[in-house]
Amino acid sequence: MAGSGSSMLYSFLLFTVILSLQEMYRGKLASSELFTILGGFISSLLFLVLLTFIGNFQETCGMRTGWGAVILAEAVALVAASTVHRVCITTCFLFSAALLYEVNKISAMVLARSESKTKRL
Repeated sequence: MAGSGSSMLYSFLLFTVILSLQEMYRGKLASSELFTILGGFISSLLFLVLLTFIGNFQETCGMRTGWGAVILAEAVALVAASTVHRVCITTCFLFSAALLYEVNKISAMVLARSESKTKRL
């Protein structure tokens, strides 16, 4: 499993690559309805990798992560989506909410599994 430092670095690099590609193909993403929805999905991926970066940064610094990280990552992703098209903002928000729900579900499952292992010991 990757440590928080390397995960933070990889998520930051992935964030810059996704954002750069999104801005390079901004005209193509705004050209049709399907590409506009794709632009919102790409922006929600920005939300996911930025949330990973912020969470790992806070873990490295010894701070507690919370809703502030989610709100900041969502705000940045929505601003990035607004540079492509107005509809991208809405689709980014919806895709981000779905991704956040799934990440929370996976996190709860992993936490329950690790707690059951510590109870056995």
